[in-house]
Amino acid sequence: MPLIPSKYHPPKKIFRNSHVSTLYAALFRKVESVKQKRERLELSDGDFMDLEWSFAPNKTENCIIVFHGLEGNANRHYVLGTAKIFNENNFDCCAAHYRNCSGERNRVFHSYHSGRTDDIKAVIDEVLGKKKYRNIVLKGFSLGGNLILKYAGENPEIPTEIKALIAISAPIELKGAMEQLQTRRNFLYTQNFLFDLKKKLKIKSEIFPEQLTQEQIKAIKTLEDFDNIYTSKANGFADADDYYRKSSAKQFLKNIKIPTLIINAKNDSFLSESCYPVNEAENNPILFLEIPDFGGHVGFVDENNVFYNEKRAVEFVRNLQM
Repeated sequence: MPLIPSKYHPPKKIFRNSHVSTLYAALFRKVESVKQKRERLELSDGDFMDLEWSFAPNKTENCIIVFHGLEGNANRHYVLGTAKIFNENNFDCCAAHYRNCSGERNRVFHSYHSGRTDDIKAVIDEVLGKKKYRNIVLKGFSLGGNLILKYAGENPEIPTEIKALIAISAPIELKGAMEQLQTRRNFLYTQNFLFDLKKKLKIKSEIFPEQLTQEQIKAIKTLEDFDNIYTSKANGFADADDYYRKSSAKQFLKNIKIPTLIINAKNDSFLSESCYPVNEAENNPILFLEIPDFGGHVGFVDENNVFYNEKRAVEFVRNLQM
């Protein structure tokens, strides 16, 4: 499917600036009146993930499952915005916290990463086992977008209940995205990510001193260092490059067999040119790629505190006539 022309126009000129829209969405937006109920999902390796449920006003056969971005969580306002609009449109919502992201440390040495699709499957299986939903939509932000696209493309058969995928600001080619993140214009973002990630690593080092030392943590100066020293080794990859290569969703897009919408803003400072899968969209009739001029990273600010990506997601699902 060729590129979809985007209808997104920021309500104010200031939100044409990538950093303004990104930071406003991350730090200042508030979404009220979403009541979440937490449940714990026990995983087969002895670890756990926490899930946040919110519900449509009436009983429904529809559910959206939402996956957040790097060092986010299921209580972030970009997640709540999606939960709210889908609850209002007759969908229950299950928003997943990744391992170590719900406020409680996980039990094992490894953690979540951009390619851990076994955790995506575990959440989907849990949702299908809880209630008899007929229609399920997966929506992922940033790292979560890469995860759901990889999940759908690497599995020849996924549950028939899954009717659509929606990926927002998805870094589908991880090496390129990492190189972008390490540029000067993204310095503050990467330092914030590193602060949170290293804080968690220090706790892991205290629990698993034979697998990770404080000296190794001190040697981490960049996100790529983090992936070389921890992510790759803890999760069975040779090094960071091996992790990026095997975990990038772009290589799997040609295999996706259910309607999929990807919205990556042209001015997203986190994404490299390789994260805009134009050729893949042109050669897969059910892969829809939208590249708005503006929006930054998960920052599609729009009127009435309802973001463009939320409105588009509902519109996309409605047009499927499930």
